[in-house]
Amino acid sequence: MSERRSGLFLGIDIGTSGIKAVLVDVARRTLAEATVPIGISRPHPLWSEQDAEDWWQAVEVAGASLKRQAPDAFARIAAIGLSGQMHGAVILGHDHRPLRPVMLWNDGRASAEAAELQVQYPDLAGQLGVLPMAGLTFPKLLWLARHEPETFAAIDCLLLPKDYIRLKLTGELASDMSDAAGTWGFDQAYRTWSDEAAYVIGLDASALPRLVEGTEITGIVRPEIAARWGLSSAVLVAGGGGDAAVGAVGIGAINEGASFVSLGTSCQLVRVGSSYRPNVESLVHAFAHAVPERWYQMGAMLNGASVLAWGAQQLGREVSDLVGEVEAHFTGPSHLLALPYLAGERTPHNNPDAKGAIIGLTSTTSPQEIAQALMEAVAFSLADADLALGPAADDTAPIAAIGGGARSELWMQMIAAVLNRPIVRYRGADKGPAFGASLLARVALTGEDIEEVAVPPDVADVTEPDERLVEAYQPRLEAFRRLYKVLKGEI
Repeated sequence: MSERRSGLFLGIDIGTSGIKAVLVDVARRTLAEATVPIGISRPHPLWSEQDAEDWWQAVEVAGASLKRQAPDAFARIAAIGLSGQMHGAVILGHDHRPLRPVMLWNDGRASAEAAELQVQYPDLAGQLGVLPMAGLTFPKLLWLARHEPETFAAIDCLLLPKDYIRLKLTGELASDMSDAAGTWGFDQAYRTWSDEAAYVIGLDASALPRLVEGTEITGIVRPEIAARWGLSSAVLVAGGGGDAAVGAVGIGAINEGASFVSLGTSCQLVRVGSSYRPNVESLVHAFAHAVPERWYQMGAMLNGASVLAWGAQQLGREVSDLVGEVEAHFTGPSHLLALPYLAGERTPHNNPDAKGAIIGLTSTTSPQEIAQALMEAVAFSLADADLALGPAADDTAPIAAIGGGARSELWMQMIAAVLNRPIVRYRGADKGPAFGASLLARVALTGEDIEEVAVPPDVADVTEPDERLVEAYQPRLEAFRRLYKVLKGEI
């Protein structure tokens, strides 16, 4: 093996609830991993913000943890890949420092601006991959122009969350195709910024960073950081990508027909394709992939495992204990019915004002029953996403599952039954986008064929749909859909 291919690869994922970092070798083995939690600020209803500098401090902490776990391996890092939560608006002034807290993907303040863009520029959505929605980056920038005009006027550069970490690591202002795809400012078919989209929100196109593919090199770790971390002075940083696309890379979902569920803070149902296929009428997101000449369609839900985490917090319980109780007592669908829309919803409702609900409560309702209803609500929302995506080429093929929520075997049983599809879990898939980022770093460094590097991991298990549960959940799914229609506008 050449010296170039004997190094190690660091994958960093800028998640909503925490920073995840993994150290991976050429045999795809994870030698060390670290997770550092970060908080969210909600200063007003519908607002959701983080301080970009908190991400960098968490990356430093994660790096120190990896170094303690595997000091010799850490020193041999040859390339770094980045992944991150999409749609966040990191706006920098002339000194390349953030002008304000970052408005996140689940920030719903720009609902009026998104609706206005949809009415005034109906033809743009086909170019940009999705209808304008409150959580997307450019509608939020239009809100900023109207409500914080002095800040908007001071914008020198717009970055996405992971790109701020790139800036801190390398000093480079750059992004990749898959992350730019989620801004509502990117021409999906031509894989470039849309001058028209920038114009309609009043943003100078010079404020947009240069774009690369996820497998390209964007810079080298700055000497002072390399010295502080104890790295080689020639550690490369790859383009990386948005978390959905990079999670796909981690499980080898890069070719036509591959599909998976990502069950993290938010939730996505993704199908990969070899061409750009917009489906804006169904509120499907059609975005560029993190690898060249690939795209994907996605049902994007704002509420995933975070719904269960919220329930556990309200009940004063640990999530793992609560899930264990649900698994121990599970016999079939809950008599409770929940809506999971704690942060509004995108697919299929495009409603930032959507609310959560639990109905059927009595004086004897237990915490375990509430938790089960919340888990089922997330499964039902995936069925809505599946309906929005339309028929798959093979409706019997297994769907992969990644993300922290995929650790629950019962949740996989629920999803398999509601979708009536086998669910496959891969070994190590809970490392998600951070692992995928390490693979992009490897390809950027070595020039290997992405097809040879981004391959599915070993299968951990396959959950076949239980026909009894498939039949039992169908009327509950229909009731779930009716409940949203009844409560819309009432709460």
